[in-house]
Amino acid sequence: MTTARFDIYRQIHKAMRASMSDAMLAAGRADPMDDSERDQLLAQIRGMLSFARGHLEKEEKFVHPAMESRAPGSTKETAQDHLSHAHAFADLEEALAALAHGDAGERPAAAHALYAKLAHFTGENFLHMQVEETANNEVLWRTHSDDELVAIERAIVASLTPQEKAYAAQWMLPFANPQERAELLRLMRPAMPPEAFGGLLRMVETRLSPAHWQKLVVALEPPTLAA
Repeated sequence: MTTARFDIYRQIHKAMRASMSDAMLAAGRADPMDDSERDQLLAQIRGMLSFARGHLEKEEKFVHPAMESRAPGSTKETAQDHLSHAHAFADLEEALAALAHGDAGERPAAAHALYAKLAHFTGENFLHMQVEETANNEVLWRTHSDDELVAIERAIVASLTPQEKAYAAQWMLPFANPQERAELLRLMRPAMPPEAFGGLLRMVETRLSPAHWQKLVVALEPPTLAA
């Protein structure tokens, strides 16, 4: 048996998949004729796109240079995909503007066009993330130790704004499995004020099933949850 390696993509990609999927599904079911629903949808998709852009930028700033430094040319496919994503961001911004500013008669068509573009964007990104989790990880594991990969991840986290951290936690923690969720929270707690950590736990509780919340309570133990 081989020892599992540190996977720099694992948790953030779960969060990305959850955020993208939820935005796509929301676009499919939202009532474009209801101003409140439309505005809520627009805000959700803009938040997801900001998350996706930030993730792409962090990969290009931290992960790709590490790969290229020890395996020149190894990021070529991923970098090309990122260029395609940049065009997709622009297309989605146009679709968002069309729904935001179109008159009542144009809204149904604009909403469906936005949904279709989101579906394509989500599918392309899912394929892209699979390449990163296989081909890119093969390079990273061959050229870097786990300690070096953890250092890269810590540098990424340190570069995030408080708002970026909060958004990532909103999608990462509820969609991790119970063991991953407990470990993430154990790592996060020492770096957070007790009040902030308590608020984070309250957010997580609202998004978990009763069974998964109870598993987290047991994993973290009462002193942690009471902090």
